[in-house]
Amino acid sequence: MLYLVIAAAVALTTAYLQQRTRTAQPAPPAPGPARTSARPAPPSATVPTEEQAAVQRTLELIAQGGPFPYPKDGVTFQNREHKLPERPSGYYREYTVPTPGASNRGARRIVRGRDGDTWYTNDHYRTFVRIDE
Repeated sequence: MLYLVIAAAVALTTAYLQQRTRTAQPAPPAPGPARTSARPAPPSATVPTEEQAAVQRTLELIAQGGPFPYPKDGVTFQNREHKLPERPSGYYREYTVPTPGASNRGARRIVRGRDGDTWYTNDHYRTFVRIDE
């Protein structure tokens, strides 16, 4: 008798799950950053005029693979501030853009992703503008 009760329960559960699977609606996509097909503005449109030459020189050094003026240029950028899109560890590298009058590396950086996405900050990671070449 117990066997018949268990068999009936299994059959009913299976039928219920099959019906539910057929009528289930797909889950909506998870919210995330909007992707657009528009190309980002060129660096000259987003980088202050007085900083454009230094940014361009650093971009040229990156394209050549160096040599870089600071030992930390090319190290992994951790994105601890979460201002850039989340990517796997090691995705971003950072490079110094010289800051006139600074006795150290200054506040200016270019951060480049493995896929070529390129960002500029002149306030030490508080804000970024995208400057893909």
